[in-house]
This record gives sequence, structure tokens and C-alpha cells, in this order.
Amino acid sequence: MSQRYRTILLFGRPGSGKGTIGKVLGAVPGFFHMACGDVFRTIDLSTDLGKIFNEYSSRGELVPDDATVKLWKVTCDAQVATHRYRPDSDLLILDGIPRNLEQAKIMEEHIQVERVFHLVCTDEPEMMARLRRRALRENRFDDASEDVIRRRWQVYTDETRPVLNYYAPEKIERVDAMGSPAKVIHDILGRMMGWGLIK
Repeated sequence: MSQRYRTILLFGRPGSGKGTIGKVLGAVPGFFHMACGDVFRTIDLSTDLGKIFNEYSSRGELVPDDATVKLWKVTCDAQVATHRYRPDSDLLILDGIPRNLEQAKIMEEHIQVERVFHLVCTDEPEMMARLRRRALRENRFDDASEDVIRRRWQVYTDETRPVLNYYAPEKIERVDAMGSPAKVIHDILGRMMGWGLIK
């Protein structure tokens, strides 16, 4: 069995700030951040996995869970091979994967989940504003519509949130994501230091 990567998972509804938090943590020595969306956006479509991804996405369908996890693992292993990610010293920060219960089960052989940070944001207008700002910044204008955002929230509620029940309750950390990114990062790093995950 290959090495299981020591991992922190970031969970939260779209707009809760997990992508921002992940990027900031990834800039801190001792952490390596991987966002599933970035993996898909940078995929080499000439590879076997790339062709599978293209086949499903061109039809507007979700890529099967086993192919999604394989693609993530290939990308992760490539980061190890180039020494950008050093599993012996870096904590892996995952954002956007596992997306559902099946992915969580498949990934069990690849990751050792240390903690799951559940970013909770109760202010829907603020979350809506965050998502609209991001959509406009990234020229993804369709993603700025309220209907699209509410559909994404519903998918999260139906498919992704149940993953929280897969992990032991003592590993789930509820974090108030309504504050500034600096405040949320301070809270998360403080808890990690308290558990001895970072020195």
C-alpha cells in the first residue's frame, strides 16, 4: 500500500471562503494546498484520464468518482515527484474533494485525515456577494446568477455535506467563516498548534 498523505480537509458551502483559506494556508511553509477545481482546469486532455474527463464534461456530465480520485492522485503524485509537495514534512490541505461519500471511501487508502474544518457561513447575502465577486473576477459570468448559486448550494447540501458524517465527530472542527480571512486563518492555525499538528 502506498503512503497515505496526512491531510486537512476544508468543507463548506460555496461562498464560505474555503478556496481563499486553502490558498493562504498553502502559502505557509509546512502546508501544501490542492483545490480539485484547479486540478480539473489544468488537466492534460491528451492523457487517458484527460480523455475520460473531456468525454464526460463535453456532455455536461459529472466525471465518475473513481476517475476523479485517480486524476487527483496522479496530480498529487506529480507534485511529490517534483518536490513541490513533501509529504514527510507538509500537511496536505484539500479543498473540493472528496465531493461525496463514494469519493471519501475511495480516498481512504490515499489520505490520513487529521482534521476536517467545516467553514460555517450563515449570512446568505454575504455568501452570494462573495460568489458574484469571484465570478466576475474570473470572467465566469454565468456563475454570478442567483439561480446558479442556489443550485450549487443545493448540490452541496445533498451530496457533499453528508461526507461530514463519514469522519469521526472528534475530527470535525466547526469554524465561523463570517469573519475576515485573516481571522479565520488565525483560528484554524491556533487549533492546529493546539493539537501539535504544527510546531
